[in-house]
Parts: sequence; structure tokens; C-alpha cells
Amino acid sequence: MTAPTAERLSLLAGLLILMLATVPRYLAGGHDNRLALIAIVIAVVAVVAVGNWRMLGAGERARLPLLGKRLALSLVAGLAAMGLWHALFTDWVSWQLLIAHGATLGLLLHALWLWWRPLGAQG
Repeated sequence: MTAPTAERLSLLAGLLILMLATVPRYLAGGHDNRLALIAIVIAVVAVVAVGNWRMLGAGERARLPLLGKRLALSLVAGLAAMGLWHALFTDWVSWQLLIAHGATLGLLLHALWLWWRPLGAQG
């Protein structure tokens, strides 16, 4: 078993944000079964994230604020890119769908950023 890392925890946090961003979409659409399932999955991922956080060493915990900033920047960039995409190429979508798509793209950007340029590689 590999030791938990700050990067893994930032991805778990991003996944939680992504799943929470889909909740308004399911509420507006009346998808009660999907809403119940996503609530269960949110609880499970939150428990896993807390467990990972508790196993992190002090050095890894010190890296979390910068990774949180990266995640926030990625989520904002994803939301902006999806807003621009929908403005240029589609009819108006609901704000619920826009934040769900933006959070999805943002988490993907964050994961790619971590893969392409790990935090330790900056120096």
C-alpha cells in the first residue's frame, strides 16, 4: 500500500466539489434516485478523504494550501472555459449544468496539472 500524498488528497477534495456541484442539477431535474446515490458516494469519499488526511505527514500537510490554490484556480478556469464554450457553441444551458460541466473540466485540469508538473518539480 502506498502512503497517502497531498496530491491524492487534493484530487479527493476536487472530486467532492465536483459531486457537490452536480447536486443542484439533480434537484432541478427531480432525479431523486440519483440524488440519493450521489449523497451516499459523497459521504463515502468524504470518509476516505478524512482518513487520508489523518495519515498525512507534516510535510505533506504543509503542501496542501498550495495544492488547494491550484485546485481553486483549476475550478475557476474550468468554469470560465465551459461558460465560454456554451456561450459560443450552444444554446443557453441552465446554471446547474454549467457549474457541473465547469467543475468536471476544472478537476480534469487539476489532475493534468498535477501529472504534468508535480508540486515538488517547481523547486
